[in-house]
Amino acid sequence: MKYTQLGRTGLKVSRLVLGTMNFGPQTDEADSHRIMDAAHTAGINFFDTANVYGWGADKGRTEEIIGSWFAQGGGRRDKTVLATKVYANMAPDGDKVWPNHDKLSALNIRRSVDASLQRLGTDHIDVYQFHHVDRDTPWDEIWQAMDVLVQQGKILYAGSSNHAGWHLAQANETARRRGSYGLVSEQCLYNLAERRAEMEVIPAARSYGLGVIPWSPLHGGLLGGAIRKEREGGAARTVSGRSADSLANSAIRERVQSYEDLLDQHGLEPGEVALAWLLTRPGVTGPIVGPRTADQLASALRAVELRLSDELLASLDEIFPGPGPSPEAFAW
Repeated sequence: MKYTQLGRTGLKVSRLVLGTMNFGPQTDEADSHRIMDAAHTAGINFFDTANVYGWGADKGRTEEIIGSWFAQGGGRRDKTVLATKVYANMAPDGDKVWPNHDKLSALNIRRSVDASLQRLGTDHIDVYQFHHVDRDTPWDEIWQAMDVLVQQGKILYAGSSNHAGWHLAQANETARRRGSYGLVSEQCLYNLAERRAEMEVIPAARSYGLGVIPWSPLHGGLLGGAIRKEREGGAARTVSGRSADSLANSAIRERVQSYEDLLDQHGLEPGEVALAWLLTRPGVTGPIVGPRTADQLASALRAVELRLSDELLASLDEIFPGPGPSPEAFAW
């Protein structure tokens, strides 16, 4: 495994981030533990989760599974850089959300971090992330709450997810004015097929020293050999509903087919190339991989050692061109 600094911090993290969203809903506790053990064996030390993972009536279940894994000892917690998130309400889907039980008020941040710590069975969270933008809470209040948590030793760093470039600027300028450390990472939708983050989010993140952590690196499976899986069929090879819907669009299907044909010519696996491409992008700390099985984790690990030639990178840009820098990308 290769490691890098998380943004401007001194924190060293693996270039693949283990996403745990499937733990509970799709992967049972025993298999989730095996995947986390396999991740440590491979050198992955950066784990990402969120308080709402588990979903539906089981929100918080994913954090509990991680907590029961930590409880097995063997240095599991000490070897892990743990990131979780706060924003959404924790009421079961369909239940009434009580006021102040969601978003980023100081009250909800305090309540949420204590609940996450209990579920995770740990005394601190390494990177506490804002899962979404709170348009109603001022950044002064958010940073006041986060500074208290840092002083209490409950969190070490703050990160964001799904924020626009100007949100990153606003957050870190407010932090600078207060003498707070500010955001150290931004988790955003970014992959070969979805490159709009290159216009403003990634430039802003790089300017302020935030590590970029792409989520959905295979774009919901579209970049993981979706057409080949569709052609081969079988329960184990069918594509997800999201990928199937995308492939119904003839323009998208043509691009994906060109992508798979190109990689067939090079003898490469589409999913591994999609991850390897992200590892070549400036500012990217590492993509989040969310394996449901140990085999899927093994495939992701191969991407770290994969070297993409300049010729292949140029061909990928032709198939999935980026938007270009702003303001040119949208101004003319």
